[in-house]
This record gives sequence, structure tokens and C-alpha cells, in this order.
Amino acid sequence: ESKLTLRPPSLAAPYAPVQNWQHQPEKLIFESCGYEANYLGSMLIRDLRGTESTQDACAKMRKSTEYMKKIPTIILSITYKGVKFIDASNKNVIAEHEIRNISCAAQDPEDLCTFAYITKDLQTSHHYCHVFSTVDVNLTYEIILTLGQAFEVAYQLALQAQRAKPLGAGAGEMIETKSSKPVPKPRAGMRKS
Repeated sequence: ESKLTLRPPSLAAPYAPVQNWQHQPEKLIFESCGYEANYLGSMLIRDLRGTESTQDACAKMRKSTEYMKKIPTIILSITYKGVKFIDASNKNVIAEHEIRNISCAAQDPEDLCTFAYITKDLQTSHHYCHVFSTVDVNLTYEIILTLGQAFEVAYQLALQAQRAKPLGAGAGEMIETKSSKPVPKPRAGMRKS
């Protein structure tokens, strides 16, 4: 089975000022990367303007949660398939977002511990911005970089699957040949790293 080759962060995400990704691609394929963060909330984005929308939502959410006594702590579980919000206290999944429905992940320029990403609700076609904060700017940066890597892994797996399909083969031939490389499937049991 061939090893997945990722483009460096600077090519996959031109804004990334680092040379290497945080994780081995296999971690995002077979396991997940979990990060603890505070969930500040989500808001409807009426006028989608890319990163500007994300940063506006961050500023609004920071102001609206400024005086809240208790902000929920969640675990962001990131894989090449998407992101799950998991309640840190009872481990229940609160929300799931597929990678193809996530866009515009960014840090808040006013508070580098705050970050957000935008999702598209397929039923309503509305966009929502989900805003989080962490206790450390380096942790926030690592989460954003891991999200970028998840996009890159998903992209490379899609390219690999595309290359694996034989051209012009009939349905019967495709079943018989099976010489194409399979796309790795996540294992049922998650290992802790």
C-alpha cells in the first residue's frame, strides 16, 4: 500500500508559515486528533465573505461571551472526514461537520486564542460560523494547522482514488481486476496515541 504524499503546508495553504505538518497523514486517516477548546457558540452568516466573515464572527462571539461565567469545554476531534464536537464532561458527540462542508478556518486577529470555521448546512443552504477559544495561542495555531492538514489529506485521498479507477473499463472488468490501490478505511476501534 503506497504512503500518502502531502504537499507542504506552504503549498496546500499559502498562509501557513511553517514547513511541515503537525501529524503523520495516517493519524488523520485511521485515528483522530483531539483538542480541548471552549465553545463560544455559532452564528448564522448572511453574507459569506471568506475569512472576513470568520473574523467578524469571532469578534462578535468574544463580545457576547465576555461576561459568561461558564463556557462549555469541548473536544474537537479532527480527521480527514471532518470535525466532531465532543462534550468534554460526558463524551457525547454534540455536532459533526463533514470536511467538504467546512470552509474559512481562521484565527481572530484581535485575539489569537480565538478561532472559527464556517460550515454549510446542506438542508437549509445556510452558512454558520462556529467560534472557539483555547488557553494558549500555540494550541489554537496547532488546531488551525491540523484542520488545514485534514483538508490536504482528504484532497490527496480523493486524487489517489481518482487515479486508482481504470479508464474505460466495464463494470465486469473492474470487479475482476482489483489491481487499484484501496483507499484506507478508518478502523472501528480508535487507538490513543
